[in-house]
Amino acid sequence: MIDRRAFLTGALGATGLGAKPAKATANGLNVLFIAVDDLRPELGCYGNDLVHAPNLDSLASSSVVFQHAYCQAPVCGPSRASLLTGMRPDTSRVWGNRTHFRETMPDLVTLPQRFKQSGYHTEAIGKVLHGKMDDPPSWSVPAWPEGGMQAGMQYVDEERLAAMRREDPGREWSGSDIPTLEWKKRQSWQAPAVPDNALQDGQVADRALAALRRLKDDRFFLAVGFQKPHLPFTAPKKYFDLYDPAALPVPKDAQRPVDAPAMAFTRSNELRGYKDIPGEGPLPAAKVRELIHGYYAATSYMDAQVGRILREVESLGLSDSTAVILFGDHGWHLGEQSLWAKTTIFELAARAPMMLRVPGMLSGGRNCAGLVEFVDMYPTLCAACEIEPPEDLEGTSMLPLLEDPDRPWKKAVFSQIPRPYLADQDWVHMGRSMRTQRYRYTEWIDRAGTAAARELYDLETAPFGTVNIANRPESAALVRSLAAQLRDGWRKARP
Repeated sequence: MIDRRAFLTGALGATGLGAKPAKATANGLNVLFIAVDDLRPELGCYGNDLVHAPNLDSLASSSVVFQHAYCQAPVCGPSRASLLTGMRPDTSRVWGNRTHFRETMPDLVTLPQRFKQSGYHTEAIGKVLHGKMDDPPSWSVPAWPEGGMQAGMQYVDEERLAAMRREDPGREWSGSDIPTLEWKKRQSWQAPAVPDNALQDGQVADRALAALRRLKDDRFFLAVGFQKPHLPFTAPKKYFDLYDPAALPVPKDAQRPVDAPAMAFTRSNELRGYKDIPGEGPLPAAKVRELIHGYYAATSYMDAQVGRILREVESLGLSDSTAVILFGDHGWHLGEQSLWAKTTIFELAARAPMMLRVPGMLSGGRNCAGLVEFVDMYPTLCAACEIEPPEDLEGTSMLPLLEDPDRPWKKAVFSQIPRPYLADQDWVHMGRSMRTQRYRYTEWIDRAGTAAARELYDLETAPFGTVNIANRPESAALVRSLAAQLRDGWRKARP
């Protein structure tokens, strides 16, 4: 474990800010905890030249960017439960979106709750937990909106808005005046000409700015959750206008991996329910490009809200006393491998963006290729703020990687998903997947622990996994070795 005082003091001195840490740092850093729904790691965070995300790029330039960060479960509920509790899904028994971790482990102490116990003001704005779930013990004040999602802020009622504009053509309509529709699966995207705060993420940013101003003289753990680029891809029109749809790339390999078992796939059910999406079969080429356009636009909309918050941190003089972590809760398929959305344990769904900036660190702007996972967030933020973490956490503090991003680290990280994927407690098979530096190895086990199917992908030769080599005779020895590593390291992975 790094001595954070020595680490920060040396770093501050080296950057010309003086050897003595700022007062707020001496009493414990603030934490700005930014969660993004369904964000692919290469968009914005890793310098994708096609996506317009200048604020994520700017944060990355002063952060350590974890290029190989992995969620514990590629679906909202268990992913967020794992990072907030520091427990893997098999420990918390949160395998799907319907189980709250308080039902299975009522006395556990969450990450924000541990900060609250340590004298911090803790507050949640936007989607931090899944859906309508909340966790009052974690927060000093009630979360907004209740459970993290407002039902009426995912679509604009454009027909009614047009009528309102006709009735009062000279009026400037603010976000709170814009009529919205109750959430249900309508069109897969929408590009209304409205201000940013007509939709939830804009209002989340408004409230986050107000919270920062209110809390600037306190120690705080402020969790801010953005829904976009989650479906539907609704964003103000100006973000769609940033892109030429004809110039956007479509998947080069939209085929299922060769020899992959059927249970590795889904019907892309999350997307299929929208009215403009066919219920079966491949999507028309025009629709694929349309969806990619919507995803990019929604990402740019989210990025603009992140930028507003980061600029407020700077303008309030909080940059030198606030650790910032930004992450996506899992990855997302954009048509690759014949899949859309998440709920698989292929690389594209299990890998997620994560970047961390701690005041005084010398490694800002560097990439870290080491394997890290979401259960590592809890002990890392505790270490950065000199808070004693609970003893039963299943992750490892990443703080040493801020000192030396190239140091040897974990040999493997782990993700899982049940089948049926909405079964939650009633799963029939569990996909348990391990990522090493070179391979992704997966076993689909039944309740008795017997492997019904195996997958092995050499990601050195194909980054997304295009051929399952688990059943090839020449892979037998490698499969035995990886299977033993998966069993031995499943519960806890250490450097």
